Amino acid sequence: MNILVINCGSSSLKYQLIDSDSEKVLAKGLAERIGIEGSVLTHTPAGKDKVVKEAPMPDHKEAVRLVIEALIDKEHGVISSLSEIGAVGHRVVHGGEKFDRAVLIDESVIGDIEELSALAPLHNPANLIGIRACADNMPGVRQAAVFDTAFHQTMPKKAYMYGLPYEYYEKYKVRRYGFHGTSHDYVSKRAAEILGKKREDLKIIVCHLGNGASISAVKNGQCVDTSMGLTPLEGLIMGTRSGDLDPAILSFICDKEGLTPDEMNTVLNKKSGVLGLSGGLSSDFRDLCDAADKGNELAQMTLDTYCYRVAKYIGAYAMAMQGVDVIAFTAGIGENSYGVRTRVCSYLGYLGAIIREEDLKTRGEEIIVTEPGSKVTVMIVPTDEELSIARQTLALL
Repeated sequence: MNILVINCGSSSLKYQLIDSDSEKVLAKGLAERIGIEGSVLTHTPAGKDKVVKEAPMPDHKEAVRLVIEALIDKEHGVISSLSEIGAVGHRVVHGGEKFDRAVLIDESVIGDIEELSALAPLHNPANLIGIRACADNMPGVRQAAVFDTAFHQTMPKKAYMYGLPYEYYEKYKVRRYGFHGTSHDYVSKRAAEILGKKREDLKIIVCHLGNGASISAVKNGQCVDTSMGLTPLEGLIMGTRSGDLDPAILSFICDKEGLTPDEMNTVLNKKSGVLGLSGGLSSDFRDLCDAADKGNELAQMTLDTYCYRVAKYIGAYAMAMQGVDVIAFTAGIGENSYGVRTRVCSYLGYLGAIIREEDLKTRGEEIIVTEPGSKVTVMIVPTDEELSIARQTLALL
């Protein structure tokens, strides 16, 4: 069965068509600037040249229509008709406490996702647009929702509650939810497979380090803690997000700078992180590493601060699980940045990690970077969230 995986943003739509039998990607692409002048579709069929098509996309319904048109095109398509798409799997950011696993989509589920938009106002509405656009273009094709938050719903209450009046949890469900769950689930499973062991027998820390970054503690197959919170702002320092900070800083800066709460929220989400910490140098870790190598002290300080925060979370989660067997680096930075991995791994000696320096330089490949006698196994495990969504969709069917 072919499964179309959709990741919908407010003005974009990423997709992959995956053969669930072979788990091969038949085609992938990105529709950009939806609802904006200059819309473009980039379509990459497996084994063929990339196709770039500029076409008006006033809404997501038209974007999905163009995606289907590209998939069945005689020249650069990969299927002969729409009937070869057996199901659609959607990434949905926030499932709240309602969803602890993927579900087939019906009107009730759509209503729940709408209700949860209060917790993810920038994401859930866009995810719903993609769901409705696919329903309009592919009537009768079953659709599944795979939630970023679902994998973390096994956390105990002591791990997800905040030190706020309990009534805010009762009334508004203010608590830690965590994100990147599809990636944490996939990587922790894959790490166990590489070692020839069952995930249920291991204590695994997954470091999903990308422009957005999070860490999870996976004990005996279940998430017991994770760094992101009610929103993806909490936890690690990220590309442009602040991560953890003293909450009193917000009102202090608002008073000093004359900012509104919304303006402060923009600062925390889009102007902070390594971009802000480096004095606006870059949110791209390649630029930061290059600058640090050339003696830029602000870039060096930014990387040191970022990696220290990652190492602190690893230490905290080793405590939470009363030990750790595996530490897995994943996502764009975790898979590719030797500079970041080196700095983080320099803190791991106390855990008994014996790092092989040459293997640590590997980029984007599955590899164990510790010696056989190391007490903890450190690995690079490229994530594949689309494949995970396709697998979960297939399981529902």
